[in-house]
Amino acid sequence: MDALDILTDLENVIPFFQPIFSADEQRVIAYEVLGRYQSEGSIISLGSFFHDDSIPEEYKFEVDQLLVQKALERALKLDDDVSIYLNRDADLLMYRHGEPFLQDLLAFEKRGLNLKRIVLEISEGNYKGDFGQLDHLLQYYRTYGIKVAIASIDSDTNFFERIGQLGPEIIKINLRALKSNATAASFTDVLFSLSLLARKIGATLLFENIEMSYQLQFAWKNGGRYYQGFYLYPPSSEFIERDLLKQRLKGKFHEFITYEKKKLEAIYSAAEFFQNKVQDIIVKNKKANYEVLFTSLIKEMDQIAFRMYVCDEDGFQKSSNMFKGESGWYSQKEYIEKNWSWRPYFLENIIKMRNEGKGILSDLYSDIETGETIRTFSIPINGSDYLFIDISYKYLFENEQLL
Repeated sequence: MDALDILTDLENVIPFFQPIFSADEQRVIAYEVLGRYQSEGSIISLGSFFHDDSIPEEYKFEVDQLLVQKALERALKLDDDVSIYLNRDADLLMYRHGEPFLQDLLAFEKRGLNLKRIVLEISEGNYKGDFGQLDHLLQYYRTYGIKVAIASIDSDTNFFERIGQLGPEIIKINLRALKSNATAASFTDVLFSLSLLARKIGATLLFENIEMSYQLQFAWKNGGRYYQGFYLYPPSSEFIERDLLKQRLKGKFHEFITYEKKKLEAIYSAAEFFQNKVQDIIVKNKKANYEVLFTSLIKEMDQIAFRMYVCDEDGFQKSSNMFKGESGWYSQKEYIEKNWSWRPYFLENIIKMRNEGKGILSDLYSDIETGETIRTFSIPINGSDYLFIDISYKYLFENEQLL
């Protein structure tokens, strides 16, 4: 597609709209504007046009400006609580210091468009300019009520840094990575960290490229409030009825909730099982030293655990590690007096166990040494010491509700 063909035929540059659905309302709450070119009965994406570095910025701005004007003209007819997402490459956004773009928006504000409905979706992975100037411009836009979204985490090592710099109201996450088994596990770990960060800064997670049911479930489970993708509804030249998928989404969420409840019940039952089993062994070995206690635990939990140790309430290890290798259990004395209080939730869980007087089964996490996905059961054994038992992935896999 030649750039001149587009520039000399702007009448056939048209906006498409992809609906964004919310988890809380199960209805359309926004549309993302996408550029299309109509040629000989075919609809062609303008993505390659905007990503072509050989095309001068003034040409790109002219086409983008037209798309925005046509899209907002249509958006005037939407309900007042429906947002409009406008994609902007950071370099294009900085064109003429961002003033022409703002003037276009202000012109529509005079016609009744509340600028609080505008979400500026920034794509700046290849931005070579001054981030300070970009941040200043975005803060200026925010004074008019415009929100900022950042997309996305596709293999971008600076993503977390940019979130801290730009402080977006919305973080857009591309679920394309879930299609690959090679990247899915690490993607999940990164997403967990991202969801914690979003919560800290008050940002909302929007998941895009949802193409299958399991991706919608993944987005729902991982704190996604907004969703879009072909599985829900493809980009279209027309707006859709807002409640079109309400019953379907209600049904899907009911499935997700039912599954998650069963999983949580299984985790609760497992915690009770470990509590009763381990507490009984602790009571029987109340006056014994740690080595004797470990011997009794190994007899009962050989097919469940792969590591055991005791720490005091400040996180200093008071015993050796008892570790299950290929040839059986053995002692790792070099771990005595190591401190684990730096681990996330360690002290929080110590206080919880001390106050409640019973054990805790951890969330899933990757073990630092083995790299396997595990859980840890921890339990108080006297006034100041706590027993930690690492549950093997093999056991979790055999009891799949624990994964």
